[in-house]
Amino acid sequence: MSQIFDFLFGQYSEYSTLDVSLEITAVVFGFLSVWFSKQNNVLVFPTGMISTVIFVYLLLKWELLGDMMINAYYFIMSVYGWLVWTRKVDAFQVTPISRTTTKEKKISILIFIATLAFVYIVYQTFDKWTSWVAYVDTFTTAIFFVGMWLMARRKIENWILWIIGDIISVPLYFYKGFTFTSFQYLGFTIIAIFGYLAWKKHLNNNPVTA
Repeated sequence: MSQIFDFLFGQYSEYSTLDVSLEITAVVFGFLSVWFSKQNNVLVFPTGMISTVIFVYLLLKWELLGDMMINAYYFIMSVYGWLVWTRKVDAFQVTPISRTTTKEKKISILIFIATLAFVYIVYQTFDKWTSWVAYVDTFTTAIFFVGMWLMARRKIENWILWIIGDIISVPLYFYKGFTFTSFQYLGFTIIAIFGYLAWKKHLNNNPVTA
């Protein structure tokens, strides 16, 4: 039993109690954020902002630039998403769940490519191309950047990107030594699957053409 515990959490012996507590706190608020997103509840954004602020601090401290940039971007997009989700489209309703338009698909591709280029430049500047992890980080960062933009615009396809990125992140974060965060992404994967199904059901019952 102790060997299993050491395998899962042994790396935390080198971390301060404050850092471990902050990571757990960020994970809890991260779970709340994804759960509220599944529920189509605007609280997805304030809870997500708390989680991302903590992770930006921790990831900067741990020198994980790609992950830090993801969370900094999440924070910015949370502000944008909060405004979009609460914006009135008419006198009676706010921005509804909808499918991605052709224009938004093109923008998504541009965001993906631009993110790859941006992360490449940052990693090249700070000499972070030291292992295969950097290449996976670059790919997941681009996936998450597009997914967050689509979620902020309340597009159902955001869940597909979250599922892909979350599945990759589970073993990736465990390999990096952040077991709690790895467990978080495992939970995210499960919630994202149910989130997609819930939004799809809502969309089928409330079709939107725009």
